[in-house]
Order: sequence, then C-alpha cells, then structure tokens
Amino acid sequence: MDPFFSVGKLGEFTVVEFKTASLMNAMELERIAQGIYRLVDEGGAKLLLMDFTPVEYLSSQAIGILVGLNKRLSQVPGSKLALCGVRPQLMQLLKITRLDRMLKVFKTQQDAVK
Repeated sequence: MDPFFSVGKLGEFTVVEFKTASLMNAMELERIAQGIYRLVDEGGAKLLLMDFTPVEYLSSQAIGILVGLNKRLSQVPGSKLALCGVRPQLMQLLKITRLDRMLKVFKTQQDAVK
C-alpha cells in the first residue's frame, strides 16, 4: 500500500487516486513514478486514469512523470492516459506547458470513463 496514491478499477480503467496535496518532493515522486510505471509495465494497465482531486502543487518532476507515462502508453496499442480532478491552478500549469493539448483532462472520474 502506497501512502501517496491508491489504485482501483472503474469500468475498464485503472484509477490512480492521489492522497496528497503536494507532488513536489523528489524522493516521494520517485516512489510514485516507480509504482505507476510498474502498473503499466508489469500490471498491464492500458487504460489509466489519474485523479488529482486533492493535489494543489505539482513540480516539474511530476510533469515529467506524466510526459514519460504518456509516452510509454502511446507505444502500447489501445492504451489511453486520462487525468481528472485537476484544480484550476494545476490546469493553468498544464496550459502554460501545453500539456493540455497532449493529455486528456476530465472533470470527474465518471466523465473520463464515458
């Protein structure tokens, strides 16, 4: 059990729900990245939904993890990465970095699954 996120299923999606308000600590982010990459590489998760509801702060390292995850999934046929629960300030960051064009962002988990 990871203290920074939990994993569940919603329909065909593997859902990663963050449990922390800050994704800024480099050591924590390394653990998070390893856990999420393991879901894809070893767990076979092809449809991944990341729920950022409690997250208020996101570092450039966290953005790099999202980009890397998107790249890994883009190489697997039939896979998708979607985000939900993105607060306005984080959405602004995604827009500034133009990641809003690369990543699918939805308001809720239910919206993403539709």
